[in-house]
Amino acid sequence: MLGGLLAAYFVLMFWGLQTAAAVPTAAVFTLTPVMAAGFGWLLLGQVTTARMVTALTIGAAGALWVIFRGDPAALLRLEVGRGEVIYFFGCIAHALYAPMVRKLNRGESALVFTFGTMLAGFGLLCLWGWRDVLATDWTALPAIVWICLVYVAVAASSMTFVLLQFATLRLPSAKVMAYTYLVPSWVILWELALGRPAPPLTVLVGVALTVLALVLLLKDEAS
Repeated sequence: MLGGLLAAYFVLMFWGLQTAAAVPTAAVFTLTPVMAAGFGWLLLGQVTTARMVTALTIGAAGALWVIFRGDPAALLRLEVGRGEVIYFFGCIAHALYAPMVRKLNRGESALVFTFGTMLAGFGLLCLWGWRDVLATDWTALPAIVWICLVYVAVAASSMTFVLLQFATLRLPSAKVMAYTYLVPSWVILWELALGRPAPPLTVLVGVALTVLALVLLLKDEAS
């Protein structure tokens, strides 16, 4: 089940990105923590406190501010196409994944659990797309494709999902997924590190909001 959710997210993401623009796609992803909160309540009875709702709202606003470079007019011009809709269903699978990890875990470590999940996802993908796998001339692929595949397999999949599963077993699903609000800010830092122009100063307002949301989410809600 978890391998299927993992495979569905990546397949729908790559399928949607074939036609979706980067900015609207990033905006769609900001819906994931809210959906995770809903699934967490439905499957695990996790209650989203007023503090968490406030943090989720602030974080979403900050992430959108960064995504649209501090331009409200760009947000109003947002056009949702077929690719964005496809990716939205992938985000549903991603949001459902977090509470399902906690529901289905039987005491396995995050490393073992992630290995089993990715192995199951690999098997399901092979069953679904075996014709495409066999039809691809893997030896003729350019080096950049292999570099991207290694990055997706190691960083975006293995490392990310080990950390996600470790956190999911200790935190409410909404909190785990809310850390994705920091992704646009990390993208800015990577762009600066790669020598690209700095964003307008107004974008820093969104960065500050995402950091504030993170501070609010760090509070223990157990009491």
